[in-house]
Amino acid sequence: MNSRLTLWWSRLAAMTVKELLQLFRDGFLMFAIAFLFTADIYMTRNVRLELNHATVVVHDADHSAASRELIYRFRPPYFKLGGEIQDSREGLALLDQGQALLVLDIPPHFERDLQSGRPADAQVLVDTSNTVLGTLAASYSAQIIGRYGFEAALARMGASEAILDTVPMIQDQHRVWYNPNQNDAWFIPIAELLTVITVLAIMLPAAAAVREKERGTIEQLLVSPLTPALILLPKVIAMTLVILAGTAISLFLVLVPVFDVPIKGSLPLFFAVTTLYTVATSGLGLYIATLSRNLAQAAMLAIFILMPMVFLSGAWTPPEAMPAGLREAMVLSPLYYFIEIGYGILLKGAGLDVLWDSLLGLTLLGAGIFGFGVRRFRRQFG
Repeated sequence: MNSRLTLWWSRLAAMTVKELLQLFRDGFLMFAIAFLFTADIYMTRNVRLELNHATVVVHDADHSAASRELIYRFRPPYFKLGGEIQDSREGLALLDQGQALLVLDIPPHFERDLQSGRPADAQVLVDTSNTVLGTLAASYSAQIIGRYGFEAALARMGASEAILDTVPMIQDQHRVWYNPNQNDAWFIPIAELLTVITVLAIMLPAAAAVREKERGTIEQLLVSPLTPALILLPKVIAMTLVILAGTAISLFLVLVPVFDVPIKGSLPLFFAVTTLYTVATSGLGLYIATLSRNLAQAAMLAIFILMPMVFLSGAWTPPEAMPAGLREAMVLSPLYYFIEIGYGILLKGAGLDVLWDSLLGLTLLGAGIFGFGVRRFRRQFG
């Protein structure tokens, strides 16, 4: 019994080394892995969810000190002035062409109305074809104009903001946890890393099995004294080791030094969960391999499976913004649990006492996915 077990483990180790050597000899896959774990994540440094240097064009029909003061308040980092226009129609054309996000239209007698205490209007036209940026631009501009109007009213009454300390007021004081500066550079690269892990966890086992078909070596393996388990497990183990190595490179060479992402939780726990997730998701890759005849077919099927997983994960759209039916369907995406656990460990420093429910969901769903993939693989090649 011991000799059989030793032989089984030695064959498993030999086949795992064989899978690693085959992968290292595949220049295209090695380039794709290196690119995804480094350059792809690095390029997210220019992606921002907040308003950043949005172009504002101004139609100033008053040309007064008050109008210039209001215009000056639309400044970086949220806005940048894109010049002055002669009439509102020119501003609408710039909005239609996408050359401006916001048009600030200041009417005649703006300063006179402010100083006399009459209502003074300022019109803001916003391009909301991008709903997120348009909503932020409208909100920020309303705050800027409201603040300016409040200060102008105080000045007209000869009062200062210091007098407000003697007036009963309700103040909104809030704290932002885990990411107090609301820095997108902490959120977006982690989401990209977890998505990359998902892509490779599906594609690499599928590619390894499909390449065996393309080269005709799968028949040689089937007539060798290897069980189906000794054919598929080394592929999963080898690709998991590669993904773990790539994850370590992304964390220590990209996320921490480039994005200053704080690693607040347990790295051993994160890598353990990543191992579990990679093995579980590889079941989809094994299933794809049974349906594909070449690498191109495997890639197309992987995209077909991957897109719903990402859409239902919360990586692109927060769960709170989804319809009720889609929110319930998110429990079918393993990436949903992985993102919850990944952010919890890396940014919040959470442990198993907090993340146990997400880990349990990932384990149960992953066991079903991996078992389904293995069963399909064994039926075809067993």
